[in-house]
Amino acid sequence: MTLDEAKAKFIQTWGGLGAQWGINKTMAQLHALLFIASEPLSTEDIMDTLQISRGNVNMNVRELIDWGLVQRVNKTGERKDYYNAEKDVWKIAKLIVRERKKRELEPIIGVLDDLGKIEGDKESSDYIAFIDSMSRLKNFSETLNNSVDKMIKADENWLTGFFISMLKK
Repeated sequence: MTLDEAKAKFIQTWGGLGAQWGINKTMAQLHALLFIASEPLSTEDIMDTLQISRGNVNMNVRELIDWGLVQRVNKTGERKDYYNAEKDVWKIAKLIVRERKKRELEPIIGVLDDLGKIEGDKESSDYIAFIDSMSRLKNFSETLNNSVDKMIKADENWLTGFFISMLKK
C-alpha cells in the first residue's frame, strides 16, 4: 500500500466511523484529512482532496472549529485561510466527548428532570412505574455525566491506569 492509498483509506474509515458515532461523514473525513496533514491546508486543498464543494468545506470547517478540533491558521503573505487539526489524540478524545456530552447527555437530563415532575394520581401503578423508570434513568444519566466530567478533566495517565485496573478485575 502506498502512502496516498493509506491516507485515503484512513480518511474513508474515519468518515465511516464518524457517521456511526452520529457525526456528519464529511465532517469526519475533513477532520481525518487535517489530522494527518503535515502542514495546514487551504479550503482549495481540502476541496481537491475530498472532492467536495467550497460550501461543504466551509460549513464543516466551522463546525470543527466550534468543537475545538480545528484551528484557522494565517500564513504570512497569504490572503486565504488555512486550517490545522489538533494532533494530540487524548485532547481530541476529550473535545469530542465534551461536545457529545453537551449535545446529547445534558439535554436528556433536562428532559428527565421535567418528566419527573408530572402531575397525576400518585397512587396509580402507572404513575409509580413511570416516575420510578424516569428516576432510574435520570440517576444513570447523572452518573454517566459525572463520569464523563471526570474523564474530561483527567489526564492521559489517569485513564490508562483506570483501564488497566478494569482489565485486572
